[in-house]
Parts: sequence; structure tokens; C-alpha cells
Amino acid sequence: MGRAVTVATCALNQWALDFEGNLERIFRSIDIAKSKGARYRLGPELEICGYGCSDHYYESDTLLHSFQVLEKLLESPATQDIICDVGMPVLHRNVRYNCRVIFLNKKILLIRPKISLANGGNYRELRWFTPWSKARHVEEYFLPRIIQEVTGQETVPFGDAVLATKDTCLGAEICEELWAPNSPHIEMGLDGVEIFTNSSGSHHVLRKAHARVDLVNSATAKNGGIYILANQKGCDGDRLYYDGCAMISMNGETVAQGSQFSLDDVEVLVATLDLEDVRSYRAEISSRNLAASKVNPYPRVKVNFALSCPDDVAVPVCMPIQWRHHSPEEEISLGPACWLWDYLRRSKQAGFLLPLSGGIDSSATACIVYSMCHQVCLAVKNGNADVLADARRIVNDQTYLPEDPRELCKRVFTTCYMASENSSQDTCNRAKLLAEQIGSYHINLNIDAAVKAVVGIFSVVTGRTPRFSAHGGSSRESLALQNVQARIRMVLAYLFAQLTLWARGVPGGLLVLGSANVDESLRGYLTKYDCSSADINPIGGISKTDLKNFIQYCIENFQLTALRSIMSAPPTAELEPLVDGQVAQTDEADMGMTYAELSVYGKLRKIAKAGPYSMFCKLITMWKEICTPREVASKVKHFFRMYSVNRHKMTTLTPSYHAENYSPDDNRFDLRPFLYNTSWSWQFRCIDKQVSELEKKEGISVVEDVD
Repeated sequence: MGRAVTVATCALNQWALDFEGNLERIFRSIDIAKSKGARYRLGPELEICGYGCSDHYYESDTLLHSFQVLEKLLESPATQDIICDVGMPVLHRNVRYNCRVIFLNKKILLIRPKISLANGGNYRELRWFTPWSKARHVEEYFLPRIIQEVTGQETVPFGDAVLATKDTCLGAEICEELWAPNSPHIEMGLDGVEIFTNSSGSHHVLRKAHARVDLVNSATAKNGGIYILANQKGCDGDRLYYDGCAMISMNGETVAQGSQFSLDDVEVLVATLDLEDVRSYRAEISSRNLAASKVNPYPRVKVNFALSCPDDVAVPVCMPIQWRHHSPEEEISLGPACWLWDYLRRSKQAGFLLPLSGGIDSSATACIVYSMCHQVCLAVKNGNADVLADARRIVNDQTYLPEDPRELCKRVFTTCYMASENSSQDTCNRAKLLAEQIGSYHINLNIDAAVKAVVGIFSVVTGRTPRFSAHGGSSRESLALQNVQARIRMVLAYLFAQLTLWARGVPGGLLVLGSANVDESLRGYLTKYDCSSADINPIGGISKTDLKNFIQYCIENFQLTALRSIMSAPPTAELEPLVDGQVAQTDEADMGMTYAELSVYGKLRKIAKAGPYSMFCKLITMWKEICTPREVASKVKHFFRMYSVNRHKMTTLTPSYHAENYSPDDNRFDLRPFLYNTSWSWQFRCIDKQVSELEKKEGISVVEDVD
């Protein structure tokens, strides 16, 4: 009867501008799809050149090389007898579009440009591409000569059309179009399209996966149909980790689920589905059928090819499954670990170095590296030859077989405790014990001699010797002395990263890992060019609250008992003198706010788009049980003063794994000034006025200024 269609989607670990590697991964996905009987293969957005090319999209080379890759795909026997849907940039009438190129048996069927471009948060597609604004309109596209010579076609359809095969009708969406309020699949479904495809470049954010899954399932719940989603996976050259989750859904239910985090460069999902299930599902939705009778039809490109076989009565079809979501703690364990592995192998370095302080943040970073080693050993055990080859190259041993995460950790991970006269024995012991349990190569050193040398230079030049507050010095002196310690640690971290392996007789260098969390960056509670300055930071987009939960997860799942004492200790920078041998300095006292409060401020500032006055108005309701309006006003003012005073630090922030939607990353996600009028005089006056009015209503005597 020709009713059971077999389709494939994939998640590919593409790399920006790695045309050769990208082509190889595309070929592998097509081979897997065909071997499993698929007649249609969908790939991720812009998979030929890699999604993260950024301003390289302006270069004619990027367009040229994309067409050269397309030429290789078209002429290969591997792409015969399967509809291939690939993504690349295309210049049409001197306008650059983000396109799907759909071809079959050396013939291009349709070039479909993206209609709704992603232009918020980390996305800047309108900088490089123009949206196709001609709904249901198709034009002639004149092919480059290298493509004409393969296809024998001079022109092909370019625009907003759908494919009509011998047994069904397919329509394409591209990433953002699924998220748009007027998604194309709505009208396409009403016009009889039965299979919707979506090629995505969607990155990981904590607790986001369910939203994507819900959107896909809801796309066919109201309108019926089959929805196929492909996605990029891995680190393709910047702060984002694309988290796969390729999936296939039918009539509102998931029938195939891909992994969200894995070290597999190529993952292919194949499903066989019954078109009659779509038709019968739609038949009883009268509101849909009434709307369909009035819909403006799409141009159809006829394809002399079927996705089904004539004799398919006995072909088994896929049944609905329950999607399994990772907990936030699992996401932190897996996402940044996979990102680190991609960065390590693609940078061709020999491992990581982490200044391990014995606190929660650096310990969480160490646990992520340990989780990475777990993932590598698991991938090798499961037969991943690519991971094994990368691991052998990284450790410079072609016979090496990574089986024990601790042993791998010893080879690729160096931790370093940098003590000073202000460090406690407790943090030293905690760092050493954690290093032993994860297996890292651990170094203990003391920075006092370097600190004294630097301060000594200042004293020789000025004739003045700065002192800590505890020793009678001013706050300026004390802060400067703390910063010297912090910055010397950064210098030493890079020295040891470059030469530790040399001293051990091992080739290569190490990447320096930073460990400042998203809340500290938001508040600016870090020294510019201290150990927060590193090559990359796997926790820079994660809140302190989530990191504490992650530490607890590691205690339970990795049996890292050293983390118990780290969890119970108050966070401290250990930059001020000890009192009776004990730490007197704590982070929250220094900041004048708690980490829990910082998370609230961060979400209101970025996600809720709240300035000082709006934040105050929201918090007097949120915190009405614990704070008076005057206390809320004081807290909000203090946060915005500290945030604006320290915003300049975000311009040099270490590239961090993006995991949180209130990240203050100045590179592209959170675009703000870095020189503020830190008095916020107008805004704070509005807050003061509102406090006075509220206190009058409550019969409280009014104080002139709220501070």
C-alpha cells in the first residue's frame, strides 16, 4: 500500500569551518541512515560549514567551500536513492540566506531559505543572513557551474515550497521557526503536509530540553503529522554546547529520542511510521479540517520517489516512548564535560591545569573534569574508535586504553594548591584529598615569596609598605594586597600549565581552567586577571546554588567523600590574614549579599529585564515576608552599585560554558556598558520616593534617604 515511511535524523558534532571533517561526518550519517532502511535523511542547521562561523559568513570563501562540499555529496554514490537534506549558506541575487538544500540522485529538488532568524541571546543571525519574506513564493536559483556539471541543472527552485513525493508531502522548518508564534508547520499542516522537518542549531541551557521536546510534540498534537528534528551537538568553536536531542514525533508523542550529551560525533535516529496514522488522526479534528479547507496552498515540488515500499503491510512501525530528561545535576555533570573534551581534543593540547583551592567552585570544576574522564572511558568501552584515537593522541601513547577514569585523570589533569600565609590547613587538606580521590596529578606550592617580592618592589619605589586592615592598614591597602596574591596565582597557573609536563618529561602543554561561577561574575566578586582569568571556564554559566547541588550529586554518584567537608565549609577567598589560625574572611560577608540573593538579582536583571526600580517593585512582593520595603531598597541599591562598579571585569571574562539565561557574559550574550554612572541617582530617587509612600501608608516615620 505504500504507507510505512522510514525516515532518519541525526545529531552531528560539526566544527565551524572544518569542511573536511564536516563532510566526513555527513557521509557517515547518510551511510548509517541508508543501512537502516531510511529513504530520507535530515541533518543539522548549516551543517556543511558549521553553525558557529560568525563573521566568516561574510567571506566568499565560506560560500565557495560550502558548494564544494555540496558537490562532493551530490556526486557520491553514498547519496543515491535517499533524499538528503543538508544545511549551508547560499547567496541568491546578492543576498545571503541560511538554507536547506534538498537533493536526490544528483538532482537538487529545492533550496529552502530560513524564514524566521534567531536573533536573541547568543544568536545573531540577522547580522549575517536575511530572512526569506516571500511567503509561498518560489524563484529560480542559478546554480554555480561546479554544481551544474554534476546535476545537469541550470536553475532550481528557491523559496518557500514543500516536496510532494509519490506517497506523502514534506515541509521544512529551520530551528527558530519552530519557536516562532506563527510557525510554518501550522499552515503547512493545514495544506496537507504530513512530514515536518526541522534542522536546528540549538544550544544547551540548564532545564531547557523539555521546552524543545514539548514544542515538537505540540506541533503535531493539534494538527497531526510526523515531526523530525535534527540538531548540532558538541562545541563547534565557542562558548556554546549544542546538545543534540535529535527526535522524531508523531501525533503529539515522541517515537525516537537521541542523546542530549555524548562523545559520539555522529548519532543517527531512524523510525518507520505509518502515514495512515497521521491521516486517521487528522480525520476526526473538525476544526483543523475546516481551517484546511480555506488555507492558501504552498507551491509543491513534485518528486518521483517514495519514502515507503509498495509491499509494506508487515513492516513493523515505531511506537511512542516516554522521554527521559536529565536532572540539572546530571546536565552539569555531562554537558560541560563533553564541552571540555571537544575543546581539549580540538585544541590539540595535552590536558588541563586547575588552581584547586579546596572550595566549592574549583572542586566542582575538578569534578567536571573527572566526569569527562568517565565519559571518555565509557565511550571507549562502547567501541567509540574516534574517542580512543583522540585519547591516545592526547596522552601521546598509541597503545593506551583508557579504562579507569582516575588513571586517565592522572594523565590529563593537573591540580595545584597555591598556599599563602593567609591559607588555612583545612583548605589545603581538602584540595589534596579531592585530588587523591579523582586521581589528578597534584601540586602543592607556596606563593609567599612571590608576593613579598612584588610588594617589595612597590615599597622600594614609594618608600611605603601597605598593610592589611587586620594589621592597621586602610581598606585600599588591604584590597591591593589581596589582589597581588590573586594575580600571582594566575601568573603561576600559566607558568605551570606551560612547563609542568616539560618538567615531567612529557610533551605538550595544558589548558588553564577557571572556576568563577555566574553569580560571582554578575556581582564582580573576583579580581581582574586573577585565577578567574584562564583559557576556558566550565562553570562560568552556573549558579552557586546549582553547583552545591552538583557537588552533592558527585558525592552520591562518584563516591567522592572529600566533597563532604568542602560542602560544609563557608566559601572564602582566603586572601586576608587568619585569626588564631582560622579563616575570618567569607565570600558572602565580603559581597554584602548571599549567593541565593545574587541568583534572584541575576534572573530579574537579565531574564525579567528589570532595572533598579522594577527590581525593587518586584522584590517588595517576593520578599514581603522577610524584608521591609526599606530593607529591599537597600539591598537593590547595593547590588546595582556593585554590579555597575565591577561591570568592566566582564569585558575580560574567561570564555565560559553557557548554561544559564542570566549569564553576564559581555562577549555576545549580555551586551551592556562597562562604564556606568554608579550613583544611579534618578533610578534610586524613584525607589526612595516609593519607599516613602509605602511607609506613609503603614504609618512609619519617613527617613530622607534609603541607603
